[in-house]
Amino acid sequence: MSAEVVIVGSANQDYIIELDAPPEPGQTVLAHRFHSQSGGKGANQAVAAARLGSSVRFIAAFGDDAEGASMLSSLKAEGIDTHQVQILPGARSGAAFVSVFPNGENSISVVAGANLGLSEAHVRESLNDVRRGAVVVVQAEVPVAAIQETLNASQRAGLRCVLNLAPYVPIDERLLRHADPLVVNESEASALISRPVFDEASARDAARQLGEIAYSVVITMGAAGAYWLDQKNEGHVSAPAIGSVVDSTGAGDAFVGTLAACLAGGGSLSEAVRLGVAAGSFSVMRLGAQSSYPTANDLRSHENASCDE
Repeated sequence: MSAEVVIVGSANQDYIIELDAPPEPGQTVLAHRFHSQSGGKGANQAVAAARLGSSVRFIAAFGDDAEGASMLSSLKAEGIDTHQVQILPGARSGAAFVSVFPNGENSISVVAGANLGLSEAHVRESLNDVRRGAVVVVQAEVPVAAIQETLNASQRAGLRCVLNLAPYVPIDERLLRHADPLVVNESEASALISRPVFDEASARDAARQLGEIAYSVVITMGAAGAYWLDQKNEGHVSAPAIGSVVDSTGAGDAFVGTLAACLAGGGSLSEAVRLGVAAGSFSVMRLGAQSSYPTANDLRSHENASCDE
């Protein structure tokens, strides 16, 4: 049986627009379609882990609005434990405005809303009863104090903590020692080491440098897969061949949630990265974030199909 996955993080209502190209300043363009669904890095990662059969608990802050109620209902429908989601009176829930282009690329603007109300005290109290063996995950769409408390509380309790430093925010380097692993993409890795990370060789060098700070490291590289490094080994995982990319929104969250689920089930970091890359590549073939995430059966079929190509 898998240990629990505990996600400390954000939730946003996603407003998705499909259009040919972003408007120039002063220009109005007509979009093809509009969709709205639950999103946010923390909630996305919670759904990704739950889809694979993990027992998932979500620690977050929502507004007391219709969007918050809708997101809460959506998470419960996925079987996620939401009893430690705070509802903040008078606050608006987080929102993300996502533009998706024909090549599958996107641009996203986030209004953090209630996510900024996730307090250090609530995180500390919520992690008090987490059992040894659980995997804790935190991202950077919540206040830095909440991120730091997640790392510190996990360390005190002897819990493995995955830090997805996305989007990049400066954080006390001493706390990165508790990240197992630190997960960043090329842009975030570049910000951490103050030099460009853009291919497998530069990702390897960055992972080795960051491995002197964090306990273990994963650098995701989109279609180029991911590079990982722990205390004993390191390696590159290639992404499987896929058809057309429909929407890359939330692919990184699919990776992190799947990685956490695999680690909680006793998998090695290399195995968790392999499954995470497969989940991310599966998700980009479908529109949206949470709606695109695979079940365990989906992931097995996807990996087999990719190997057969």
